[in-house]
Amino acid sequence: MSYHDPVLLSETVAGLNIKPDGIYVDVTFGGGGHSRYLLEQLGPNGRLIAFDQDKDALANNIDDSRFLLIHQNFRFLKRFLKFHGFSQVDGIMGDFGVSSHQFDEGDRGFSTRFDGALDMRMNQEQALTAAQILNEYSMEQLTYLFREYGELRNGAKLARVIESARNQRAIVTTEDLKAIVRGLMPRNKEHKIMAQIFQAIRLEVNQELSVLKEFLQQTKDVIKPKGRLSLISYHSLEDRLVKRYMRHGLFEGMPEKDVFGRTYSPFKPIGKLTIPTAEEIERNNRARSAKLRVAERTSD
Repeated sequence: MSYHDPVLLSETVAGLNIKPDGIYVDVTFGGGGHSRYLLEQLGPNGRLIAFDQDKDALANNIDDSRFLLIHQNFRFLKRFLKFHGFSQVDGIMGDFGVSSHQFDEGDRGFSTRFDGALDMRMNQEQALTAAQILNEYSMEQLTYLFREYGELRNGAKLARVIESARNQRAIVTTEDLKAIVRGLMPRNKEHKIMAQIFQAIRLEVNQELSVLKEFLQQTKDVIKPKGRLSLISYHSLEDRLVKRYMRHGLFEGMPEKDVFGRTYSPFKPIGKLTIPTAEEIERNNRARSAKLRVAERTSD
C-alpha cells in the first residue's frame, strides 16, 4: 500500500520538544511516517498513541510495545485516551487533509485525476458520500458548500448547473461531476477551481471543520502544562481555526479581559509559521500548501 513521504517530518516532531519518557499522540496516523520518526526519539518508557479512522491505515500498524493504534476519528481523542488509561499527554501532532494514498486510490473519489465513484469518505463505514450530497442536497445547501468550503464566488452558478444535470440523470462518478462543471471553468484555472469544488464536497462528507474544532477544544484538557501541539494544515479554512485557537483559545472573536486587562489562552504559539522548503516541494508535491504551527500549553 503506497503512502508518500510525510510532510515537514523533522519540523513537526521537533515542534513537540520530545522527552524520551514522554507520552505523545499522532492523531492522523496514515502511512505512519511521522509516528515512526517520533518513536525513534523515545526511550524504552516512552509511549505513542495514534488515531486513524481509515481502515486502509491499519495495514501500516507498527510492531512496537511502545505504540498503540486506535481505529477511530480523532474527534474522540479524549474519550479513547481515557479508555486506554491516558488522562494527559506531553504532546500531540497532526497532519490534516487527505493522505497521498487516499488521493492515489481512484475508487475513493478524492482526486480530480482519476475517474471513480463519488465517495470521498475517510471512514468507509459512514453513510454519507459525495454522490448523496450532489444528488440530494438543495441548491441552497450546495451554494453554501461551494462558497464557504470551496471559497468559490460562483457557488450559486455551480449549484444551478448541478441541479439541472441531476434532474436528467444521477451524478455518480468524478467524471460525471467534472463534465457538468467544466463549462464554468475560466481558462488556465480549471485545475485550481476543480480542486476547490472537490475540497468543498470532501469537507462536507467528512465534517472536517467540525471535527477539527472538536479536537482542538479537547487538547487543553489532554495536554499537560508545557506540553506541545504541532499541527499541519493544507488550506486557509483549517489553518485559520488552528491559528486562532493557538493564539486565543477561540475560533471567533477575542477573549474577555479580566479586571487587570489580561486575557487567558490555554496555549501560546511557539516560533513562526513553518512551510516546506523548495527542495521538499520538489521531492513531494503534496507538501506545497502545507503550513505547520506549534503551540505550548500554558499553566492554568
